[in-house]
Amino acid sequence: MTQFILQIIANGLLSGMVYILMALGFTLIFGIMRIVNFAHGELYMVGASLVLILYAHNGMNYFVAVLLAALLTAGLGALIERFLFRPFVNTELNGMIMSLGIAISLQAAALIVMGPQWQAMERPVSGALDFGGLVVPYDRLFVGGVALAIIALFYLFLTRSRTGLAMQAVAQDAETASLMGVRIGSVSALAFAIAAGLAAAAGGLMAPIYSVAPYMGELPMLKAFVVVVLGGLGSIPGAVVGGLVIGLVESAFASAMHSTAALIASFALVVLVVLVRPRGLFGKAV
Repeated sequence: MTQFILQIIANGLLSGMVYILMALGFTLIFGIMRIVNFAHGELYMVGASLVLILYAHNGMNYFVAVLLAALLTAGLGALIERFLFRPFVNTELNGMIMSLGIAISLQAAALIVMGPQWQAMERPVSGALDFGGLVVPYDRLFVGGVALAIIALFYLFLTRSRTGLAMQAVAQDAETASLMGVRIGSVSALAFAIAAGLAAAAGGLMAPIYSVAPYMGELPMLKAFVVVVLGGLGSIPGAVVGGLVIGLVESAFASAMHSTAALIASFALVVLVVLVRPRGLFGKAV
């Protein structure tokens, strides 16, 4: 029984790290721009597709491919913010509609380039760690470790750098931050680029495990949305805690019952939390 519980915790924590990567970018965009970006899952898909092209089709080193995919997608994110989202800052409905249009466009572009079929690639890390009956695949351990490192770097950037502090100031009160000399447009573009890079990194890390297809971003987007609603829209600590909670809940129900039951359980948990605390665990009333 103890081994079973430890296996659930290990699987949940490793899955939660990827959920946090997705949720951090999603909640960062909302916190600064007040836009619910439903194209976030497609940025995940773009990152995975770039890794497929660079690593599987052209033989680039996998780790370099993931880094390059994240950087290229970050650049794409900055362009999307500048030319498509910036006119809709603080107008949530229009921004949401724009994000849906971007999502559909990116899916269509990927469909034209890659076709509709799922494409697998060789896993860069193979084997499994067997620790007293606790079995953890090395590729999942690698993904969890890299995700944890990225989360730590993101936290240091947000709390220790002038740019990160400026982002927090804009998220708290954009008008006051502007009066203090913070360039809102530049901060928004950088925030969107970082969010896109985080999503692409998550996609690139998971691509060898789950394969790549034009519509692969829909479920990660849905889970990121669940995580940020649970933790509180715009809350970075909420995204971290929400990702871990959802990962553990899904692992428990998937191990005891079925993956479908795990998905239902995660949504049921969010519904219960929202009924009791509408702004989420760490959200603030405004």
